[in-house]
Amino acid sequence: MREAAVRVAAQRPAFAPLAPQAIGRAATLALHDELALSPKPGLVTLVDNGSHEDMDAHTFMRSLFALRGYFVRIAGLGAARAPFEELERCGIEAEARMLAATDGINTHRGAIFTLGLLCASAGAVCSSGDSPTPARLRVAMLEHWGEALAARAHRQSTLPGGIAARRFGLRSASAEAALGFPVLFETALPALQSAVERGLPRQLMLLETLFHVMAVMDDSNLAHRGGLQGLRHAQSVANGYLRAGGAARPDGVAAALEICCDFVSRRLSPGGAADTLAAACLVQRIGTPGLW
Repeated sequence: MREAAVRVAAQRPAFAPLAPQAIGRAATLALHDELALSPKPGLVTLVDNGSHEDMDAHTFMRSLFALRGYFVRIAGLGAARAPFEELERCGIEAEARMLAATDGINTHRGAIFTLGLLCASAGAVCSSGDSPTPARLRVAMLEHWGEALAARAHRQSTLPGGIAARRFGLRSASAEAALGFPVLFETALPALQSAVERGLPRQLMLLETLFHVMAVMDDSNLAHRGGLQGLRHAQSVANGYLRAGGAARPDGVAAALEICCDFVSRRLSPGGAADTLAAACLVQRIGTPGLW
């Protein structure tokens, strides 16, 4: 019996716990994954500004470089099981650095919150000697900071997205976090994994995942810019795109480009979906280091 157990243990792949520096680097690369995806309806890419007049890829790159140290720091706080107040303070300081780098333009506020929490969770998981699987990340986040996240979800946000969520009865980003990011773990990551298993090229993997998120997410950025009608239009368009075959069909990219034109004409920008896509890229990068 003992010999059999030894053989099974020997067959398990060795896992070297990720240090905060590696987790932080993965988060920075994940933000670049999201930025580099094109086409991307209404969102800034390396080749166009989408529905935005006040920012472009250079703005995003300045922000991204300003945030590199933040993701390392918050992963370290997670490894130390720091209280949520310390994570939040770290995030507020990161937001100030972002705004200083972008001359006051909000490029990554949502990502600071979402990817920051995931980095902290990864730090906690890896410091225990475990591999940062999606299930372990979600459990760690709720186990260590779930109570504080639930309390945070009841605060009245003064930010545009929070105001729009409250006005239209949508699930805010804070509420999404308090539930353990269900759209990320139950929609985005399964869609990305399915695209990987089907062997889609990287661009199409990410495009497919983005549309899956857009189809179900209460994206308060869409609601802020286009009202409830704008949000429902974006969800309907995304569902129609997926029903027609998604990014894998021969004209998948061309169809996405048409949707880009539609979103720009309506000034729609699914910023929440973009943050969730970046979060999925982060989870994939730390959980499957050799994939990309």
